[in-house]
Amino acid sequence: MMKKLKAVLLITATAMLTACGKGDEAPKPSAQAPAVARKVVVGLDDNFPPMGFRDEQNQIVGFDIDMAKEASKRLGMEVEFKPIDWSAKEAELNGKRVDVLWNGLTITEERKKNISFTAPYMANHQIVIVGAASPIKTKADLAGKVVGAQDGSSAVDAIAKDAVVAASLKEVKKFGDNVTALMDLAAGRLDAIVVDEVVGRYLISKRAGEYRVLDENFGTEDYGVGVRKDDTALLEALNKTLDAMKQDGTAGRIATQWFGANIVK
Repeated sequence: MMKKLKAVLLITATAMLTACGKGDEAPKPSAQAPAVARKVVVGLDDNFPPMGFRDEQNQIVGFDIDMAKEASKRLGMEVEFKPIDWSAKEAELNGKRVDVLWNGLTITEERKKNISFTAPYMANHQIVIVGAASPIKTKADLAGKVVGAQDGSSAVDAIAKDAVVAASLKEVKKFGDNVTALMDLAAGRLDAIVVDEVVGRYLISKRAGEYRVLDENFGTEDYGVGVRKDDTALLEALNKTLDAMKQDGTAGRIATQWFGANIVK
């Protein structure tokens, strides 16, 4: 009787092991990358020509707008442009109120601590603009002067990095946008403004003879698209798409429409 019982137990155990074999293996995790969302919300400063601004019909237009539209089309994504407080841009992005920051955003080591960037798509300088009749010729001449810059922009950081010049200034006055700063310069409430070159030269080209750009500047920097650090799928997709747009000449064509030359990096 005992031998028969042992045999039954052995057969039962063998059957159980077989039942838990290949047919019941746990499914293997997918090797595919996470899917990119079907819609992307672009955060921007809508008073930052020619990168992103409102035209006479109150439509948001600009170089970065055209770049974002082309990239989203290639990715099969719907795109929405959402004006935000640019001085709070990283909070807007990480709070998921927007999906990307795409509006002349300078790549800096400080910003890299909080957000990720695509590869640079444009090089830029922080230029100094003064009135056409201003006696200011060099950065040293800014000593004791009031200099304007957009609040939250890389112009503020660029001034601070030049410790000697920064210490010599009477004041760095911050503005919500560069257009207002330029108006204050024209009115004599500022002695100079520091601004992204692509923006500054576009703005003063509309008022020929009123302003002058100093030969010296506050350094060269790169523009990139900002994304959340955990949004790796979108970052990879944007990098591939931007590179393709550069390679096939589309980015250069868009740049030429806005700047008169291909200044894409």
